[in-house]
Amino acid sequence: MAAFPYQKTMILYTGGTIGMMPSDKGLVASAGFERYLQDYLKDYPEIGNNQWQYQEVEPLIDSANMSPSYWQNLVGFVTDAVSCHGCDSVLILQGTDTLAYSAAALSFQLLGFDVPVLMTGAMEPAAVEGSDAKENICGSMAALSQGQVKGVQVFFHGELLSGTRCRKWRSVGRSPFVSLPALQPKPLVTRLPEELTYPFVGSLPTVNILPLFPGLTAYQLQGLMGLFLHGLVIECYGSGTGPNDDEAFIACIQQLIAQGVVVVAISQCPEGSVDFSYYEAANTFQEIGVISGGCMPREAALAKLSRLLGLGLSASEVAYYFSQNLCGEFGVGE
Repeated sequence: MAAFPYQKTMILYTGGTIGMMPSDKGLVASAGFERYLQDYLKDYPEIGNNQWQYQEVEPLIDSANMSPSYWQNLVGFVTDAVSCHGCDSVLILQGTDTLAYSAAALSFQLLGFDVPVLMTGAMEPAAVEGSDAKENICGSMAALSQGQVKGVQVFFHGELLSGTRCRKWRSVGRSPFVSLPALQPKPLVTRLPEELTYPFVGSLPTVNILPLFPGLTAYQLQGLMGLFLHGLVIECYGSGTGPNDDEAFIACIQQLIAQGVVVVAISQCPEGSVDFSYYEAANTFQEIGVISGGCMPREAALAKLSRLLGLGLSASEVAYYFSQNLCGEFGVGE
């Protein structure tokens, strides 16, 4: 089947390095990026007759200031582009530092949304000679105009990356993002449950990430227990192991679960996957009710758990849907 060419793309500019200008304290987000788009895309043959439009998302930010509430605001801009402006695709320009987190968040918040969303940015401002802004914008628009984009994806340096399996790997160079391999791929769900699909926006739950490290104690973990916490992502060692000989530490996690906090485990290894059956030090987590995130990346695990909890699902429903491959977060298996 031939790819469907998208003819009316909304370009949403959120700030980030791509449009920054120098100040006495360093680079800052700047308005007026449309002038670069007009220069880049004028008579650019790869986008055909795509009648693109432009909007700035307020406030313009350095992506280090990205937040869940900003993602919700961004979802509104995406959906308005379709319902109010008649667009059939969306390109989001954002800073690279949290772009992978944003791509994962939008992937789950826009489940079932038929219009493709592509995200890109730049490692150097468009105003700087030799910037990668033009190649990333033109490449993104070409991919959209030629119908290559499905769901939420990231485009950078000529490559399309899954919105739920990419990560910023380096802070210099023109290729900062990598696609993380899936060691335990799963088949995609054949039909998305209605309760998970757009337009159910939901609330903003509190979800924390806890990376394990030698010397982490129950005393340090207890600091989380005083927070109004809904979910916790534990970044375990290797195949899902942790300090199971520390009874006080394990008891703290048990207490969190007893209080209704949903606790999931992922691997700290970029090319890793949780297997609770492989080591005794991992099996303990399964015994106390921690949910396996398999080979899911940190960005996707955070976004997915937040989305499921924000919909007001029960702990058992969250556990079930967390284990399902909703939009490629586990890779794609047979």
